[in-house]
Amino acid sequence: MGKWCGMDHEGHSPQRLKLRRDGPKRHRFGGLDGRVLARSAQPVWTTANAARTRAARSTIPKTIRRQAVSATADHAEERTNPAARLGFEPGQVVQEIGFDDDVDHELREGIEAIIGQDLVDEEYDDVADGVVLWFRDEDGDLTDALVDTISLLEDGGVIWLLTPKTGRDGYIEPSDISDAAQTAGLSQTKSISVAKEWSGSRLVAPKAGRR
Repeated sequence: MGKWCGMDHEGHSPQRLKLRRDGPKRHRFGGLDGRVLARSAQPVWTTANAARTRAARSTIPKTIRRQAVSATADHAEERTNPAARLGFEPGQVVQEIGFDDDVDHELREGIEAIIGQDLVDEEYDDVADGVVLWFRDEDGDLTDALVDTISLLEDGGVIWLLTPKTGRDGYIEPSDISDAAQTAGLSQTKSISVAKEWSGSRLVAPKAGRR
């Protein structure tokens, strides 16, 4: 290795110091003193906590992970198509009552995109999986309209009562909607904004109340 050229003030050879700086890093674990440990190509869990974290992740049921992905997809669809919030499914028959010039056409088209077919109108002569009822204050008695709508539903079907929002022509007080629904034998399960000008109330008819 050559001659030493003297000692520095700490008693080390300059050449040896250079070798220590430039040589491979050495680790000492028990009997491995002096051996160079090869670096792993992949990170290795070195603590009990990290190992437990990895084990916990691996034990999450696949069904739960799939549900989380599905929920994320549902939220994304609701943002791009507000009609998805109504809960209709492909292949369902949805009847539309109370159509007029003021309805939200984007919402209608969104529903049709989901169910894969056109909305059926008031002339439809069979039961439907769901009914979209556009209703304004000047349209008459809401209770009577709801009672008539119940007979249009298949078992398990729902009514989406769509009414103008606050400050719009034809606005109906939420308390009036609740009273009319109860009188008609319907349960109000949800109230949401379905469009810029319209609010939606999800109404469910008990089986015993169907005609």
